[in-house]
Amino acid sequence: MATIAHSLFCFDVLSASLERREHLSLRQVEELWIRYQTGHQEGSRKDLTENDHDLDQDLEDGDDLMSDPDQDPEELSSEAEEEEEEEEEEEEEEPPVTEPSATPSKLRLPSISRLQASSPASTSSTPSSDSASSSRLGLGSGDVSKTSSNSSIFSFGRRSQQPSPALREEQYPLFVTWNTISARGHKSLRGCIGTFEAQELSSGLENYALTAAFDDTRFSPIHSAEMPTLANHITLLHSFTPCAHPLDWSLGTHGLRLSFTYHGRRYGATYLPDVAVEQGWTKEETIVSLMRKAGWTGRSRDWRAVGDLRAVRYEGKGEGCGWRTWREWRDWVDESAQEGTGKG
Repeated sequence: MATIAHSLFCFDVLSASLERREHLSLRQVEELWIRYQTGHQEGSRKDLTENDHDLDQDLEDGDDLMSDPDQDPEELSSEAEEEEEEEEEEEEEEPPVTEPSATPSKLRLPSISRLQASSPASTSSTPSSDSASSSRLGLGSGDVSKTSSNSSIFSFGRRSQQPSPALREEQYPLFVTWNTISARGHKSLRGCIGTFEAQELSSGLENYALTAAFDDTRFSPIHSAEMPTLANHITLLHSFTPCAHPLDWSLGTHGLRLSFTYHGRRYGATYLPDVAVEQGWTKEETIVSLMRKAGWTGRSRDWRAVGDLRAVRYEGKGEGCGWRTWREWRDWVDESAQEGTGKG
Protein backbone atom coordinates (compact mmCIF):
# COMPACT_ATOMS: atom_id res chain seq x y z
CA MET A 1 0.00 0.00 0.00
CA ALA A 2 1.26 3.47 -0.85
CA THR A 3 2.27 5.69 2.08
CA ILE A 4 2.97 9.36 2.72
CA ALA A 5 6.65 8.43 3.03
CA HIS A 6 6.57 7.27 -0.60
CA SER A 7 5.24 10.66 -1.61
CA LEU A 8 7.83 12.49 0.51
CA PHE A 9 10.52 10.45 -1.22
CA CYS A 10 9.25 11.55 -4.65
CA PHE A 11 9.29 15.18 -3.53
CA ASP A 12 12.85 14.76 -2.28
CA VAL A 13 13.92 13.12 -5.56
CA LEU A 14 12.42 15.95 -7.62
CA SER A 15 13.84 18.68 -5.38
CA ALA A 16 17.29 17.08 -5.47
CA SER A 17 17.17 16.84 -9.26
CA LEU A 18 16.26 20.52 -9.60
CA GLU A 19 18.96 21.52 -7.10
CA ARG A 20 21.56 19.12 -8.50
CA ARG A 21 22.20 17.39 -5.21
CA GLU A 22 21.75 13.84 -3.98
CA HIS A 23 18.52 12.79 -2.35
CA LEU A 24 17.79 10.66 0.69
CA SER A 25 17.16 6.96 0.14
CA LEU A 26 13.63 5.61 0.45
CA ARG A 27 14.61 3.75 3.60
CA GLN A 28 15.97 6.90 5.19
CA VAL A 29 12.81 8.84 4.32
CA GLU A 30 10.62 6.13 5.85
CA GLU A 31 12.65 6.07 9.09
CA LEU A 32 12.86 9.85 9.38
CA TRP A 33 9.13 10.25 8.73
CA ILE A 34 8.43 7.87 11.62
CA ARG A 35 10.75 9.87 13.90
CA TYR A 36 9.15 13.13 12.81
CA GLN A 37 5.63 11.84 13.54
CA THR A 38 6.70 10.31 16.86
CA GLY A 39 8.32 13.55 17.96
CA HIS A 40 5.20 15.57 17.21
CA GLN A 41 2.99 13.07 19.01
CA GLU A 42 5.23 13.15 22.08
CA GLY A 43 5.22 16.94 21.95
CA SER A 44 1.42 16.94 21.92
CA ARG A 45 1.31 14.55 24.88
CA LYS A 46 3.76 16.75 26.80
CA ASP A 47 1.59 19.80 26.19
CA LEU A 48 -1.45 17.93 27.48
CA THR A 49 0.49 16.75 30.56
CA GLU A 50 1.64 20.28 31.33
CA ASN A 51 -1.92 21.58 30.97
CA ASP A 52 -3.17 18.88 33.36
CA HIS A 53 -0.43 19.83 35.84
CA ASP A 54 -1.43 23.49 35.68
CA LEU A 55 -5.07 22.53 36.26
CA ASP A 56 -4.14 20.37 39.25
CA GLN A 57 -2.09 23.24 40.68
CA ASP A 58 -5.04 25.60 40.27
CA LEU A 59 -7.28 23.13 42.12
CA GLU A 60 -4.74 22.83 44.94
CA ASP A 61 -4.56 26.61 45.21
CA GLY A 62 -8.36 26.66 45.34
CA ASP A 63 -8.36 24.11 48.19
CA ASP A 64 -6.02 26.36 50.17
CA LEU A 65 -8.41 29.28 49.73
CA MET A 66 -11.33 27.19 50.93
CA SER A 67 -9.58 25.87 54.09
CA ASP A 68 -11.23 26.29 57.47
CA PRO A 69 -11.05 30.01 58.40
CA ASP A 70 -11.41 29.18 62.13
CA GLN A 71 -8.29 26.98 62.19
CA ASP A 72 -5.26 28.40 64.04
CA PRO A 73 -2.65 29.72 61.56
CA GLU A 74 0.11 28.14 63.68
CA GLU A 75 -1.59 24.75 63.33
CA LEU A 76 -1.78 25.26 59.54
CA SER A 77 1.92 26.12 59.44
CA SER A 78 2.83 23.05 61.54
CA GLU A 79 0.74 20.71 59.40
CA ALA A 80 2.29 22.14 56.22
CA GLU A 81 5.81 21.59 57.54
CA GLU A 82 4.96 17.95 58.46
CA GLU A 83 3.53 17.35 54.96
CA GLU A 84 6.64 18.82 53.34
CA GLU A 85 8.90 16.55 55.41
CA GLU A 86 6.83 13.49 54.44
CA GLU A 87 7.01 14.44 50.74
CA GLU A 88 10.80 14.90 50.95
CA GLU A 89 11.18 11.40 52.48
CA GLU A 90 9.01 9.89 49.72
CA GLU A 91 11.02 11.65 47.02
CA GLU A 92 14.28 10.25 48.45
CA GLU A 93 12.88 6.71 48.27
CA GLU A 94 11.68 7.00 44.64
CA PRO A 95 14.24 6.32 41.86
CA PRO A 96 14.87 9.19 39.46
CA VAL A 97 12.84 9.11 36.23
CA THR A 98 14.30 10.49 33.02
CA GLU A 99 11.72 11.54 30.47
CA PRO A 100 12.59 11.45 26.76
CA SER A 101 12.78 14.71 24.88
CA ALA A 102 9.43 15.49 23.28
CA THR A 103 10.57 18.18 20.92
CA PRO A 104 11.24 16.90 17.37
CA SER A 105 13.79 19.59 16.59
CA LYS A 106 16.03 18.33 19.42
CA LEU A 107 16.38 14.81 18.04
CA ARG A 108 19.96 13.97 17.18
CA LEU A 109 20.56 12.17 13.90
CA PRO A 110 24.20 11.07 13.67
CA SER A 111 22.82 7.53 14.02
CA ILE A 112 21.11 7.97 10.66
CA SER A 113 24.12 6.21 9.17
CA ARG A 114 22.59 3.00 10.47
CA LEU A 115 19.71 3.50 8.07
CA GLN A 116 21.98 3.52 5.04
CA ALA A 117 21.69 0.43 2.84
CA SER A 118 22.59 -0.35 -0.72
CA SER A 119 19.71 -0.22 -3.16
CA PRO A 120 18.72 -3.66 -4.50
CA ALA A 121 19.25 -4.24 -8.18
CA SER A 122 16.24 -3.02 -10.11
CA THR A 123 14.28 -5.33 -12.38
CA SER A 124 12.97 -2.36 -14.31
CA SER A 125 14.01 -1.80 -17.90
CA THR A 126 14.35 1.88 -17.00
CA PRO A 127 17.87 2.69 -15.75
CA SER A 128 18.04 3.92 -12.17
CA SER A 129 19.65 7.27 -11.45
CA ASP A 130 20.48 6.23 -7.87
CA SER A 131 24.18 6.52 -7.13
CA ALA A 132 24.99 3.22 -5.47
CA SER A 133 28.68 3.88 -5.08
CA SER A 134 28.41 7.09 -3.07
CA SER A 135 29.01 6.93 0.68
CA ARG A 136 27.85 10.49 1.30
CA LEU A 137 24.46 12.10 0.70
CA GLY A 138 23.92 15.85 0.86
CA LEU A 139 21.06 17.00 3.04
CA GLY A 140 20.01 20.27 1.44
CA SER A 141 17.34 22.60 2.69
CA GLY A 142 15.16 21.94 -0.33
CA ASP A 143 15.29 25.62 -1.23
CA VAL A 144 17.23 26.37 -4.41
CA SER A 145 18.24 29.80 -3.14
CA LYS A 146 19.69 28.33 0.07
CA THR A 147 21.30 25.09 -1.04
CA SER A 148 24.60 24.75 -2.83
CA SER A 149 24.87 21.84 -5.22
CA ASN A 150 28.10 20.85 -3.47
CA SER A 151 26.88 21.25 0.11
CA SER A 152 26.64 18.36 2.54
CA ILE A 153 25.49 18.89 6.11
CA PHE A 154 26.78 15.63 7.49
CA SER A 155 28.15 12.29 6.39
CA PHE A 156 26.45 8.93 6.34
CA GLY A 157 28.17 5.64 6.98
CA ARG A 158 29.23 3.45 4.13
CA ARG A 159 26.50 1.63 2.33
CA SER A 160 26.26 -1.99 3.31
CA GLN A 161 26.78 -4.73 0.79
CA GLN A 162 23.90 -6.46 -0.98
CA PRO A 163 20.99 -6.91 1.46
CA SER A 164 19.84 -10.39 2.40
CA PRO A 165 16.84 -11.74 0.47
CA ALA A 166 14.61 -11.14 3.51
CA LEU A 167 15.35 -7.40 3.30
CA ARG A 168 14.71 -6.99 -0.40
CA GLU A 169 11.98 -4.56 -1.34
CA GLU A 170 8.52 -5.56 -2.43
CA GLN A 171 7.71 -4.99 -6.09
CA TYR A 172 4.64 -3.28 -7.48
CA PRO A 173 3.36 -1.81 -10.71
CA LEU A 174 3.07 1.87 -9.88
CA PHE A 175 2.08 5.33 -11.05
CA VAL A 176 3.42 8.69 -9.90
CA THR A 177 1.15 11.72 -10.30
CA TRP A 178 2.05 15.40 -9.95
CA ASN A 179 -0.71 17.97 -9.54
CA THR A 180 -0.68 21.72 -9.05
CA ILE A 181 -2.92 23.29 -6.42
CA SER A 182 -4.15 26.82 -7.10
CA ALA A 183 -4.57 29.51 -4.44
CA ARG A 184 -8.26 28.61 -4.36
CA GLY A 185 -7.53 24.92 -3.90
CA HIS A 186 -8.26 23.82 -7.48
CA LYS A 187 -6.27 20.74 -8.50
CA SER A 188 -4.85 20.41 -12.01
CA LEU A 189 -2.88 17.51 -13.46
CA ARG A 190 0.78 18.37 -14.04
CA GLY A 191 2.16 14.98 -14.98
CA CYS A 192 1.32 11.30 -14.53
CA ILE A 193 3.37 8.34 -15.74
CA GLY A 194 3.77 4.81 -14.45
CA THR A 195 4.26 1.21 -15.43
CA PHE A 196 2.38 -2.09 -15.25
CA GLU A 197 5.69 -3.89 -14.82
CA ALA A 198 6.45 -4.61 -11.17
CA GLN A 199 9.15 -2.32 -9.79
CA GLU A 200 11.23 -2.35 -6.64
CA LEU A 201 9.90 0.69 -4.84
CA SER A 202 13.10 2.69 -4.36
CA SER A 203 14.15 2.59 -8.01
CA GLY A 204 10.61 2.62 -9.39
CA LEU A 205 9.47 5.65 -7.41
CA GLU A 206 12.68 7.51 -8.19
CA ASN A 207 12.51 6.84 -11.94
CA TYR A 208 8.84 7.64 -12.37
CA ALA A 209 8.87 10.67 -10.06
CA LEU A 210 11.31 12.24 -12.51
CA THR A 211 9.69 10.83 -15.64
CA ALA A 212 6.27 12.17 -14.64
CA ALA A 213 7.80 15.55 -13.76
CA PHE A 214 9.95 16.03 -16.86
CA ASP A 215 8.88 13.63 -19.62
CA ASP A 216 5.08 13.65 -19.74
CA THR A 217 4.62 14.94 -23.30
CA ARG A 218 1.26 16.50 -22.43
CA PHE A 219 3.03 19.11 -20.28
CA SER A 220 6.20 21.16 -20.16
CA PRO A 221 8.82 19.97 -17.64
CA ILE A 222 8.25 21.02 -14.04
CA HIS A 223 10.58 23.81 -12.92
CA SER A 224 11.76 24.85 -9.45
CA ALA A 225 9.44 27.87 -9.14
CA GLU A 226 6.45 25.50 -9.25
CA MET A 227 7.51 23.44 -6.25
CA PRO A 228 5.34 25.31 -3.67
CA THR A 229 2.23 24.64 -5.79
CA LEU A 230 2.79 20.90 -6.20
CA ALA A 231 1.07 17.89 -4.71
CA ASN A 232 2.19 14.33 -5.25
CA HIS A 233 0.16 11.12 -5.38
CA ILE A 234 1.46 7.54 -5.48
CA THR A 235 -0.64 4.56 -6.57
CA LEU A 236 0.60 0.98 -6.16
CA LEU A 237 -1.39 -1.40 -8.36
CA HIS A 238 -2.59 -4.95 -7.70
CA SER A 239 -5.37 -7.47 -8.43
CA PHE A 240 -5.28 -7.36 -12.25
CA THR A 241 -8.29 -9.19 -13.72
CA PRO A 242 -9.43 -9.49 -17.36
CA CYS A 243 -12.95 -8.08 -17.76
CA ALA A 244 -15.70 -10.29 -19.23
CA HIS A 245 -16.82 -7.18 -21.16
CA PRO A 246 -15.75 -3.48 -21.20
CA LEU A 247 -18.28 -2.54 -18.49
CA ASP A 248 -17.24 -5.33 -16.11
CA TRP A 249 -15.71 -3.09 -13.45
CA SER A 250 -16.82 -0.82 -10.59
CA LEU A 251 -16.54 2.96 -10.36
CA GLY A 252 -14.36 4.09 -7.48
CA THR A 253 -12.91 0.62 -6.94
CA HIS A 254 -11.18 -0.33 -10.16
CA GLY A 255 -8.74 1.25 -12.51
CA LEU A 256 -9.20 0.33 -16.15
CA ARG A 257 -6.73 -0.61 -18.87
CA LEU A 258 -8.13 -0.70 -22.41
CA SER A 259 -6.59 -1.92 -25.64
CA PHE A 260 -8.18 -2.02 -29.10
CA THR A 261 -7.47 -2.08 -32.83
CA TYR A 262 -8.26 1.01 -34.92
CA HIS A 263 -7.32 1.59 -38.55
CA GLY A 264 -4.96 -1.35 -38.45
CA ARG A 265 -3.06 -0.16 -35.38
CA ARG A 266 -3.16 -1.28 -31.76
CA TYR A 267 -3.96 1.39 -29.15
CA GLY A 268 -4.07 1.33 -25.36
CA ALA A 269 -4.46 3.59 -22.32
CA THR A 270 -5.38 3.45 -18.65
CA TYR A 271 -7.16 5.43 -15.95
CA LEU A 272 -6.33 4.98 -12.28
CA PRO A 273 -9.17 4.03 -9.88
CA ASP A 274 -9.89 7.59 -8.70
CA VAL A 275 -10.04 9.31 -12.09
CA ALA A 276 -13.60 8.49 -13.16
CA VAL A 277 -15.06 9.39 -9.78
CA GLU A 278 -13.16 12.69 -9.61
CA GLN A 279 -14.41 13.62 -13.07
CA GLY A 280 -18.00 12.53 -12.35
CA TRP A 281 -18.10 10.17 -15.33
CA THR A 282 -20.32 7.17 -15.95
CA LYS A 283 -18.72 3.91 -17.06
CA GLU A 284 -19.44 4.59 -20.73
CA GLU A 285 -18.10 8.13 -20.48
CA THR A 286 -14.97 6.75 -18.87
CA ILE A 287 -14.46 4.24 -21.67
CA VAL A 288 -14.99 6.83 -24.42
CA SER A 289 -12.59 9.25 -22.72
CA LEU A 290 -10.03 6.51 -22.26
CA MET A 291 -10.26 5.47 -25.90
CA ARG A 292 -9.78 9.08 -27.00
CA LYS A 293 -6.79 9.33 -24.67
CA ALA A 294 -5.33 6.33 -26.50
CA GLY A 295 -5.85 7.97 -29.89
CA TRP A 296 -9.30 6.94 -31.10
CA THR A 297 -11.10 9.65 -33.11
CA GLY A 298 -14.45 8.00 -33.80
CA ARG A 299 -17.91 9.11 -32.70
CA SER A 300 -18.74 8.53 -29.06
CA ARG A 301 -21.76 6.33 -29.76
CA ASP A 302 -19.63 4.01 -31.94
CA TRP A 303 -17.20 2.89 -29.23
CA ARG A 304 -18.75 -0.58 -29.03
CA ALA A 305 -17.99 -1.19 -32.71
CA VAL A 306 -14.27 -0.76 -32.29
CA GLY A 307 -12.39 -3.94 -33.13
CA ASP A 308 -10.94 -6.32 -30.53
CA LEU A 309 -11.73 -4.09 -27.56
CA ARG A 310 -10.24 -5.63 -24.42
CA ALA A 311 -10.38 -4.40 -20.84
CA VAL A 312 -8.44 -5.30 -17.70
CA ARG A 313 -9.51 -4.01 -14.31
CA TYR A 314 -7.18 -3.54 -11.37
CA GLU A 315 -7.11 -2.00 -7.91
CA GLY A 316 -4.78 0.45 -6.26
CA LYS A 317 -4.98 2.46 -3.07
CA GLY A 318 -3.23 5.79 -3.50
CA GLU A 319 -1.58 8.10 -0.99
CA GLY A 320 0.06 11.47 -1.28
CA CYS A 321 0.93 14.82 0.25
CA GLY A 322 1.45 18.44 -0.68
CA TRP A 323 4.58 20.53 -0.86
CA ARG A 324 3.99 22.10 2.56
CA THR A 325 4.02 18.72 4.29
CA TRP A 326 7.27 17.81 2.56
CA ARG A 327 8.79 21.24 3.28
CA GLU A 328 8.05 21.11 7.02
CA TRP A 329 9.36 17.57 7.30
CA ARG A 330 12.48 18.39 5.28
CA ASP A 331 13.22 21.48 7.39
CA TRP A 332 13.01 19.30 10.50
CA VAL A 333 15.45 16.80 8.91
CA ASP A 334 17.93 19.56 8.08
CA GLU A 335 17.71 21.20 11.52
CA SER A 336 18.10 17.84 13.28
CA ALA A 337 21.07 16.97 11.09
CA GLN A 338 22.79 20.26 11.88
CA GLU A 339 22.23 19.81 15.61
CA GLY A 340 23.56 16.27 15.41
CA THR A 341 26.68 17.43 13.57
CA GLY A 342 27.33 20.21 16.06
CA LYS A 343 26.97 17.97 19.09
CA GLY A 344 28.46 14.78 17.73
